[in-house]
Amino acid sequence: MAIREEKHFNPILQTSNFRTALKGLEKLVERTAAQKRDERAGLFVQKDAIDYDKFYAAIQELFGPEVKNQDVKCFYRKLCNNPHASMDWCEIFGYFSTEEDSLASQMDEDNLVFLVSRKQRIIISGSRRRDVIKGIVKIPHLDLLIAASQKGLITVFNSQMRVLTSTNVTDTSWITGCDYLPQLKRIVAATERTIIVWDYKAQGSGKENYCIIKPMDHCLLCVCVVSPSDQICRDDILLGDDGGFVNKFTVNSDDFGLKQAKSRKKLQNQVLDSKNFKSVKRKLHNDWVMKIKYISSLNCFGSCSLDSVHSLVLESLKRLEDSLPVREFAMPRGANTFCYCTKANMIVTGGNDKVLRLWHPNISTKPVGKLVGHMFTITEIVTNEKDQHVISLSSAKVFRVWDIQTLSLLQVFHDSQGGPGDMQIYSMIYDSNHGMLVTGSSVMDMYPLTRMVQDTKQVPHTHEREINVMLYNKYFHQVLTICSESIIKVWELETGLQIYEILDPHGFNVELTSAAVDESGLIFATGAYNGTVKIWDFGSGQELKVLPAGKDWKENEHWVQHLFFLKAQGKHENLLLALERNGKIKMIQGKEDSVCLVVMWELPDAVPVLQAGHRVVHLKTSPRDGSMDSPFPDVELIADKNFSQHVKNPDIHVEVNCIDLLQVEGYNLIAAGTSNGVIILWNFVMSTVKEMYRPEDRVAVDADLDPKRFRINDILFLFRTPECARRSSQDSVCFSSLCDSSKGPQSSKGSKQSVHDSEVKGEQTDVPVREQQPVDKKHPGDTSLTDAQPPILITAHEDGHLRLWTIEGKLLKDMLPFTKHSAISLTSLCTDSCTRILLTGNVEGHVTLCSISSFLEPPHDEKKFKQLLAWRAHSLEIIQVIYVEDKQMVLTASTDGSVRLWHALNGHYCGYFGQRRIFEISETSDFILPCDVNEYPIEIKKESKFTEKQQKYEYPLVFDQQRWKKMSSVSLVFKRTPPKAFEVEHDFKFFKSLSSPKIRRHALEGFMTANREPGIVFGSLPIYRIPSPNSLRFLPLIGSEVHRDSLDGISGKKRVSHGQHEKAQQRRSLKRNFIPQINLTSSFFPTIPK
Repeated sequence: MAIREEKHFNPILQTSNFRTALKGLEKLVERTAAQKRDERAGLFVQKDAIDYDKFYAAIQELFGPEVKNQDVKCFYRKLCNNPHASMDWCEIFGYFSTEEDSLASQMDEDNLVFLVSRKQRIIISGSRRRDVIKGIVKIPHLDLLIAASQKGLITVFNSQMRVLTSTNVTDTSWITGCDYLPQLKRIVAATERTIIVWDYKAQGSGKENYCIIKPMDHCLLCVCVVSPSDQICRDDILLGDDGGFVNKFTVNSDDFGLKQAKSRKKLQNQVLDSKNFKSVKRKLHNDWVMKIKYISSLNCFGSCSLDSVHSLVLESLKRLEDSLPVREFAMPRGANTFCYCTKANMIVTGGNDKVLRLWHPNISTKPVGKLVGHMFTITEIVTNEKDQHVISLSSAKVFRVWDIQTLSLLQVFHDSQGGPGDMQIYSMIYDSNHGMLVTGSSVMDMYPLTRMVQDTKQVPHTHEREINVMLYNKYFHQVLTICSESIIKVWELETGLQIYEILDPHGFNVELTSAAVDESGLIFATGAYNGTVKIWDFGSGQELKVLPAGKDWKENEHWVQHLFFLKAQGKHENLLLALERNGKIKMIQGKEDSVCLVVMWELPDAVPVLQAGHRVVHLKTSPRDGSMDSPFPDVELIADKNFSQHVKNPDIHVEVNCIDLLQVEGYNLIAAGTSNGVIILWNFVMSTVKEMYRPEDRVAVDADLDPKRFRINDILFLFRTPECARRSSQDSVCFSSLCDSSKGPQSSKGSKQSVHDSEVKGEQTDVPVREQQPVDKKHPGDTSLTDAQPPILITAHEDGHLRLWTIEGKLLKDMLPFTKHSAISLTSLCTDSCTRILLTGNVEGHVTLCSISSFLEPPHDEKKFKQLLAWRAHSLEIIQVIYVEDKQMVLTASTDGSVRLWHALNGHYCGYFGQRRIFEISETSDFILPCDVNEYPIEIKKESKFTEKQQKYEYPLVFDQQRWKKMSSVSLVFKRTPPKAFEVEHDFKFFKSLSSPKIRRHALEGFMTANREPGIVFGSLPIYRIPSPNSLRFLPLIGSEVHRDSLDGISGKKRVSHGQHEKAQQRRSLKRNFIPQINLTSSFFPTIPK
C-alpha cells in the first residue's frame, strides 16, 4: 500500500516542481526582457546584468542540466532581438510550432526554387462579383505594382503590398490589360473599345480623374508602353486587337491638358476623340494578337498571335509606318505568350501545342531548343534574370520552373486552391525586387523564392557553438573559422562552400582560443587554452609542427589569447609571437628539420614596475647568438634597487588583454592594452618600455567612474607607408557618391536611414574603391620611410569609446561611434592595408565603418575622423571583424555561432557561411536582412555646400531707437521742404533707422524642423521673436498740410482746453501700438494744391 501511495505521490510532486520552474522561467524572462528594453533606451545600469552565462545557469537551475545549450541560446537570442515578443516555454526544450517544423523540413528538400507553402494571398477589396485580374505590371524604379481587374478596378500597391490608391472605371467594356506611362506618370489601361489614362497621383476626387479615348476600330486585347529616350512628356502606346493589327498611339501631356493646373477639375471622366491623336497601325497577323511587348535591349517590339504562319513578329517601330517585310517566327497552332531573357539572349514562346521553344532573335527559321513537359495549353511565361530561370504556366494552373542555361526542369508545383470559378490564372509577373512570383486570378497570389525565405526566416549558423576565431587568407581567398567545440572549418569566400574541416585539432575536448595566418598564406597556427601551439598547412589541413604542453603547467595558466606570425630571417623558419592570459609575451620558433616548436624568447613582466610609479623604464639589450635569429633582442628591465619590495606584493597585478605589433624600418614596437585601461608600449629601437596612459588619474578626480569601463578590448597600430599615401591620393573616391552609385534600385526602396553630420568645407572622405595590391603594414620590405608619418595607436574600450593616441601618449581623439542605441562596449578593430578605413564591432552586434584617411595626415584634425556607416550584423556579441579589401566585403563572426558576409559600401547582407545557396557577391539588388536582425543600415551623410548655403539665413532689419533719436529733432522737421505733387521722397527717417540685429544674433541660428504642431511646412520655417521697442513720443506727421497743422498746434499749445487734452491723450494711447508713429501716406500721395 505504501509503495502504491509513493508511486502516486511522485508524479504529483514532479508536476508541482515543473509548474514552479515554469513560474521561475516567466520571472526570468520578464527580468531579461525589461533589461534589454532599458538597454535599448539607454537607461540600464551595468550592475547585476543578466548575460547569457547567467541566463543559462538560471535555466539549468530551474530545469536541470539536461537542457541543451543550443536550444537555450536560440531562446535567448530571440529574447534579445525582440524583447516585446511573446515567448513560449516549449522553445527552451527545442520544440517549436508546426509551421516552423514544416518549414525546416521543406528547407531540406533539394531543387526548391519557390516555397509554395509560404504563398501569400491578397484579396482585392472593392472588386465586383466574379471579377478577375486581367493585368499585373511591376514598376521597378518606383517599387510599385499595378493590378487591373476585368470589370474596371485599377489598384496601385506599394512595396509592402498595401493599397496606395485605386479607381473604378465606369465603362461598359471590360479591361484587357494595363501598363505605366513613365514620361506622363500616368497609368494606361486598354478595354475592348477604349483607352483609359488615369492620373493616380491626383488628390481629393482624383480617383475618378481619368480620360477615355475612343472609339477604336477593333477589340483591343493587349497593351504595352514605349518611352522614347529622346522625347520628354511623350509616350507611345502599343495595342494589339482581334483583327491582327498592331496600333501605335502617341500621347503628349498637352493632349490631356496636364500642364494647365487650373483646369484639372474639368478632366474628370473626360472623353477624348481617338482621331485627334497621332496613331499608326499595320496588320501583322491573321488572327488575334495575344501579347505585345517592347524589348528595350533589342530596340524592337514583339507581338504573338494564334496564327500558325505569323506566330511571332519581332521588328522595330518604324516598320509600323511602312509595308516592308518583317521578321516572323512560325510555330504550329500559334503562340499565346512569349518573353525575352536578356542575359541568355533568348526568346521563349509557348502556346496551344504545349511546347516551350527557345529562339535566337536573329534566327527565325528554327528554334535553338525545346522544353517539353506541359500537359495543357501554355498561357503565361516570365523570366528570372538573376537566376536565369524561366517560369511557365499552363491552363491547368501548373507551374514549371526551367533553367535556361542547362534546359533542365527545376521545380513543378500546382495551385490547387480555389473553386471552379477560380480555375484560370489570367496574368503572371516576376518581381525581381522582392524575389516573388505574382499571379492574378480572382485573387492575387505571391510565391516567394526559397532563398529569400532561407535568408530571412532561417537562423544563420556556421558552427553549432560560438565562434572563437576567424581568419581570412587573402591569397587563397578563403575564410577559416574555429568554434568553442574545437572544430576548424575552411570556406571559399566567393561561393561560401566548405572546403574541409578538422575535428579536435589539439586533442579531445581541448578548446582552441587563437589563430594566425602566415604572410604568404601557406600555413596557419592555432593556440589552445592549455598552452599548446600547432602549425598547419593551409591548403591541405595537415599538421606540420607542435608545441606540446609542459608537465608542470597548471590548467588555464598558459591560455593563448593572441598569435602573430613574425618575419623570420631564415627561409625555412617560422616565428610566432604569443600572448598568454597571465600576461606573458613569448616568441616561439619552428625550424625546418624539427617538428617541435620551442619557446626562444620571453618579455619580462613590466607591469609591476610601471604600477610602482615608473612611467618610463629603460631596457638593457643583449646580443643574441648567430644561430638564433630574432626580430627582437634579449631585454632586461633596468629598475631601481628599492623596487624589490614592490615586486613581492601580490596585489599589484594587471591582466594584459590584447597586443599589437609594428615592425617597419625605423619602428619596432609592441603595444599592450590591459584590463584596467593602461596602455604599455615596448619600443625596442629606443630600448624603453613606458606607460602611455593610466586611467587611474581620471578615477582619482571622479570617484564615481568604474575602472572596468576603461578596459581595452582591442588595440591596433595605424601606420601608412609613403607608397600607400601616394596610392590613397590617386585612388580615393568620396564614399557618399560611391554608395549612391552602388545602391542601384535600392535607392528608391528606402533601405537606409540617413543621419546628417556637419562637415568642414574642403574636407574629403576617402575610401578605397579599386582592387589594391596587398601591402603589409607590418613588413613593407625596403620601403623608404623618409616621408612616412609616425604611427598612431587606436584602442577600443569597454565604455564604447574609440581613443586615438600618438606613440608619445598624447590623446588625439576620443570618439563614441554612433549606433541606434546608447554607448556599447567595443570588441574588435580592423583596417585596410593602407589605413584608409576603420571597422569596429561591439557586444550588441553592431558594425561601424569610419574614414580615417584624412585624419592620419598632420595636423590630425579630429573633425576629419568621419563615421560613414553603421549597421547591425548580429543579435549577440561580435568576436571579430575582417575587411576583404579586393572584394569590398566585411566578414563578421559572433558568439551566436555564425559568420556572415556584408557589402562594405552599403551594409547589405550577402549571406552566411554554411547556407545552402551559393554567395552572389556581385549582386546587390536584393536587400534582405537575417531573421535575428530588424534594423536597417544607417548612413551618416555629409552636408553638401548647397545645403550649407540654404541654411544661412539673411536676418530681417529691426527698428533701432538710437538711430531714430538722432534723427528725431524737431528742427529737422522745420527745415524739411515739402515734396511736390506725385513726387516720392526717398530719404525716409524710418528706413534709415532700420539696422540688422546686433544683440543675440546667434540665437536666430536655431530652428526645429518637422514640428508636429504647425505642420511639416511651417514647422521647418525659422521663427524670429523680436521684442517690441518702447513707445516713442508722438511726432508730427510728414507732409505739407500736416506740417502747417503741426505749426498751428505748437503755437496754440497753451490754449488747449481740458477736454481737448483728454482726447489728445486717447489718441496718443491708440498710437502707441504703431511703430514708428509716422504717417507716410502724404509722402507717397501728396496733396494736390487747388
